Amino acid sequence: MQNTRLNNLLDAIATRFSQWFLNPWRRLSLLIISFLFGFFLGNAVSTTAGQEGVLDIVVAGFLVVLTEITSRIFYSQSFFTKRSLLVDSLNLLKIGFTYSLFLEAFKLGS
Repeated sequence: MQNTRLNNLLDAIATRFSQWFLNPWRRLSLLIISFLFGFFLGNAVSTTAGQEGVLDIVVAGFLVVLTEITSRIFYSQSFFTKRSLLVDSLNLLKIGFTYSLFLEAFKLGS
């Protein structure tokens, strides 16, 4: 890329943002927020898709594909390599989403 002022500004912002998340507590809090947002997303999707009752199969297939793609991205790397924050938060979003769907299934079964 060319060395423009805008490019330099975006690089500086990205560098400071990544350095800000090097703190373990900030990283942990972002991962917890990602898990809880996945939990909320699972509840919202199950209520809205179940309420309509028209696109249940399509929505379920789409969610399975997204979950499998996320698992493929997360588990394709070696276990001992350091993962990026984005990949970790995406995986915890998937875990929260799946956990939420399991709890909704238990609620429906009781």
